[in-house]
Amino acid sequence: MNESGAMEPRHPDAARGAAGAPAAVPSGVAGQAPRTGPETGPGEVPPAGGRTFAHVLVNTAVASLTTNFLWFAIVFWVYLETRSILATGVLGAVYMILLAGCSMWFGSLVDRMRKHRVMLLSAWATLVSFVIGCALFFAVPSDTLLRLDAPWFWLFTLVVLAGCVVELMRNLALATTVTLLVPVERHANANGLVGTVQGLAFIATSVLSGLSVGLLGMGATILLATLFVAVPLVHLHLLRIPEPVVARDPDRAAVDFRGGMAAMRAVPGLFALVLFSTFNNLGSGAFMALLDPYGLTMFQVEIWGLVFGLASTGFIVGGLVVAKWGLGPNPIRTMLVLVGILGFVGIAFTLREWPWLFIAGIWVFMALMPAVEAAEQTVIQRVVPFEKQGRVFGLAMTFEAAAAPITALIVAPIAEFWVVPFMRGETGQRDWGWLLGQGDSRGIALIFVCTGLGMILLACAAFFTRSYRTLSRVFAEQPSSGQATRHGAAESAVD
Repeated sequence: MNESGAMEPRHPDAARGAAGAPAAVPSGVAGQAPRTGPETGPGEVPPAGGRTFAHVLVNTAVASLTTNFLWFAIVFWVYLETRSILATGVLGAVYMILLAGCSMWFGSLVDRMRKHRVMLLSAWATLVSFVIGCALFFAVPSDTLLRLDAPWFWLFTLVVLAGCVVELMRNLALATTVTLLVPVERHANANGLVGTVQGLAFIATSVLSGLSVGLLGMGATILLATLFVAVPLVHLHLLRIPEPVVARDPDRAAVDFRGGMAAMRAVPGLFALVLFSTFNNLGSGAFMALLDPYGLTMFQVEIWGLVFGLASTGFIVGGLVVAKWGLGPNPIRTMLVLVGILGFVGIAFTLREWPWLFIAGIWVFMALMPAVEAAEQTVIQRVVPFEKQGRVFGLAMTFEAAAAPITALIVAPIAEFWVVPFMRGETGQRDWGWLLGQGDSRGIALIFVCTGLGMILLACAAFFTRSYRTLSRVFAEQPSSGQATRHGAAESAVD
């Protein structure tokens, strides 16, 4: 950063030197080895970087499909057996709390270790957790396992949750491999491709989870998940990711909150972007807690899985659009506009209890999400040094994941004990029927309307902030050509 406070152009390859010569280690940087050898090119990505990134992307997608398959199935199973909105809301909240609690640690590990080793650690931890969860499921009778006031339910769900949450390490590592393996001018497109592949996995997860629980039962479902979680692990052991020597910092903590915050605050306006995403996730928490109960009120579980899979094709379309055309010259502006549109869609798709309206609304919602996610990732990949990106992504996830469970824990009991009974009564139908029509899920629809209005107001307010203008200028000042040098070696090596 220069004396005026503006960010100096940086790019993650500066430490690799120029004209084929390895960069010298800056004086005063203890423990850093020069980046030499065939794995480090002269200021550019590895020759086979695109192919390696494709392998990493597909491997991560398959692993995410397996973990989400089991988690979706457990949520479906719990709701069908208990018919409790509160139970599914608490499960979703616990999931996000674990994400928030572990994200900073995971991000620190991504920066401390080679990305391939991080992915292997994540894969093995998931496999062990699923094996333990499988053993618990068959050892404890179903009636006992489903009692929310008994410890077995929470032990079983927490063990499975741990296996799903640790998968976050692979996603954080995947985000940094975009910087490592993809030219900077193609970052937005690569992030869009990530959204497309994740959309495919999400669709398969939704369809397969519903069909598996409805047709095979929970026992066969957990066995299949435990078996197939090993498939990407085998491929990962055969994969090699070219990566420079990891920068060593003796002062870096195991959970480097301070280093992550310092790296984030070093970029003017970046912390405000993360705060915006955090507040936006407050709205997402409401959808997270209530979407499955809303859909399962309207459809049988097998049909709901197929419906959600069909609607989730929007993920593919949205990701392909970003992969093809990017996010425009200012991804931050694109994100704010899309968040406002998401709020409008969140209002519109439940105004009537019509299946076609619900499916169309989810499809549009899903189609917009890859661009919103890719926008934040593209900004961080461009303005934050590569060696610090794991902690910045982890810190951002900590803030953003912490918001959703707050909403879920508040919204789920409010919906179950107040709003839903109110909307089923004569007063609620009389006061809100003109807007929301009739049906069993009108209470949930009312909460969606309020949430959508909040998202629209948040997006509009963000356009008038100084942070939006500052970060937009900082992003525009960064090098956008593949010939640009990587981020400054001295700054990126010292935390």
